[in-house]
Amino acid sequence: MTTYAVHHRTIYRYRQPVKLGQHQLLFRPRDSYDQRLLDCRLVIRPEPAEIRWIHDVSGNCLTLVDFDTVSDRLEFDTTIELDHTPENTPDFRIEDYAREHPFAYADSELPDLEPYMRRHHPDDVAVEEWLAKFVAADGRRPTGQLLMTLNEAIAEGFSYQRRTMRGTQTPAETLELQQGTCRDFALLMMEAARALGFAARFITGYVYVADRDGPARLGGGSTHAWCSIYVPGSGWVEFDPTNGIVGNRDLIRVGVARTPQQAIPLWGSYWGEPEDDLGMEVSVNVKTERAPPADQPAATSSTRR
Repeated sequence: MTTYAVHHRTIYRYRQPVKLGQHQLLFRPRDSYDQRLLDCRLVIRPEPAEIRWIHDVSGNCLTLVDFDTVSDRLEFDTTIELDHTPENTPDFRIEDYAREHPFAYADSELPDLEPYMRRHHPDDVAVEEWLAKFVAADGRRPTGQLLMTLNEAIAEGFSYQRRTMRGTQTPAETLELQQGTCRDFALLMMEAARALGFAARFITGYVYVADRDGPARLGGGSTHAWCSIYVPGSGWVEFDPTNGIVGNRDLIRVGVARTPQQAIPLWGSYWGEPEDDLGMEVSVNVKTERAPPADQPAATSSTRR
């Protein structure tokens, strides 16, 4: 078991004082068998008029913040601590009927899975053309092997490019550019899986990067995104195509959603002129109390974020 502490700070700056509107945060992880929330703290400057929490349509915990003031600066400072149980290797205990692809989900599960099987960009033929490299039109292939191949193909075949612009590239854009952010790669993996008949969900959270975060607090980090795919017998299996991770190792899951647009870590509004927005600064640091065995040196990570 590993204990993680995540510090996430976002600062908005404005050219002149603006009236702050409602803001929404998605930062509180949901407790599960593989991660248990120990502490959760939120500091907001200037002080809000009201803070309340709700569960969204996917069961994620949303924090809604209302203001009754004007300011030229807005800061959100969040800290979470949790116990995390990593999976060393994916445990593909797949039901007999689903061990080879293609297969059909069980009738009892299909109504709940159908929304996650619908593609975001059904008219993009680029995804099918890319899939043809890995999937024969008339062939069968072990399900777990197929999904791991797609995950690794994105990790090895595309260049990670951090982008400050909001939004997510279409899969066709990612395939054409051969580069993208973690959100772009997650959506491409989801679209590829859905094109093959799988149910897939978008995940937002954090990734621990040993050679970036280490024991000291460092800046320059960001939130992370990956996806999960429903495999009968194994449930929702996590795939991080940015880093080639299968399972939850080094991944801190905060929220899950049907689309990337439903899993934005922080968004809000203000009353003012468009040019009043001077941009934002984001700093994320993930620390861990996990220690290597005494007879082994500490390992470094080449994880991309």
